[in-house]
Amino acid sequence: MLRIGLTGGIGAGKSTVSATFSECGGIVVDGDVISREVVQPGTEGLTKLVDAFGAQILLPDGALDRPALAAIAFSDEEKRQTLNGIVHPLVATRRSELIAAAGEDAVIVEDIPLLVESQMAPMFPLVVVVNADPELRVKRLIDYRGFSEADARARIAAQATEEQRRLVADVWLDNSGTAGRLVEHARELWYQRILPFAHNLTTRNPVHGPPELVPSDPSWPDQARRILARLNTTCGHRALRIDHIGSTAVPGMDAKDVIDVQVTVASLEVADELAEDLLRAGYPRVESISSDVPKAGTDPALWHKRFHASGDPDRPTNVHIRVDGWPNQRFALLLVDWLTANPDAQADYLAVKRSAARHSDIGAYAEAKEPWFLDAYQRAWAWADTTGWTPRT
Repeated sequence: MLRIGLTGGIGAGKSTVSATFSECGGIVVDGDVISREVVQPGTEGLTKLVDAFGAQILLPDGALDRPALAAIAFSDEEKRQTLNGIVHPLVATRRSELIAAAGEDAVIVEDIPLLVESQMAPMFPLVVVVNADPELRVKRLIDYRGFSEADARARIAAQATEEQRRLVADVWLDNSGTAGRLVEHARELWYQRILPFAHNLTTRNPVHGPPELVPSDPSWPDQARRILARLNTTCGHRALRIDHIGSTAVPGMDAKDVIDVQVTVASLEVADELAEDLLRAGYPRVESISSDVPKAGTDPALWHKRFHASGDPDRPTNVHIRVDGWPNQRFALLLVDWLTANPDAQADYLAVKRSAARHSDIGAYAEAKEPWFLDAYQRAWAWADTTGWTPRT
């Protein structure tokens, strides 16, 4: 099962994307629909809203007067939080029920208007954000949904900013054009990325990025932060720390377009316990036991690890699970800091990587770099001893 988080500001066009995904075969769990369902007459939700905001939010037939509630709740931050505190838990419970009823090979599209505000983004292997300029959204709300200009602007102002949405977006769908153009982009996304991702999770098939080096991408740190947030949510207390490692973590360094992440755990048994949770988060295990190449003077048994990789064809990611304090765990942290602090070492490594990139096979690529690593291990630890290096926090 692949779960997708879909969000966007009011008037951005999220409903168009949701409907397109549904037509393509996705099972849409719509937060707006559920939020209406949980406050129907006779529900616990409506009773709690009346207790909090008074009978003035009811229509003559006893149903919820949504504009009246919005006028009260969105005029004051404390009242808005009260509204969210009542509705959000009820919506979450109903959402869980709908997901549990879906098949294991389903693609679940969770349409959540306040995904960013409720800090739910790390719960999803993929987050899709639909966006449009605020002025265009105001116009749409007035023309198509009957909002007053003041109400439209108040609703937009009460939601997350574009900057906040960009921080969680794995996919950014711009809807500044026509609805037809947005549908075209959504269908392309579904068939070229979402369905292959879902297939990879069902078949437990990880994606390996090509060995070609590309110029340093300034977006790598932000991409890594989203991955780290997702893994922190998935691993919880079982992860002692989670770090962005590898070449993409070294500022300004050319690298393969693959994000490497290290999850530090207390034992390999804990690593094994994480396997199914990591699969649900989008990271199938590559093999049951993987071992780094031991360096001279160290115990080979202390170089074992577990290795997962993303099933997302558009964001190759390697997840190395290593035991706290073992040589491979510490060296992964040291290497980033050593390369960052030593441009000459970085240049040497880059030259080795460019030579190794002639190998199209990922295993041959790694093997070609190993002689350099054997020497670098000693040099990096000599630097660490000289500088008093300790793992960053």
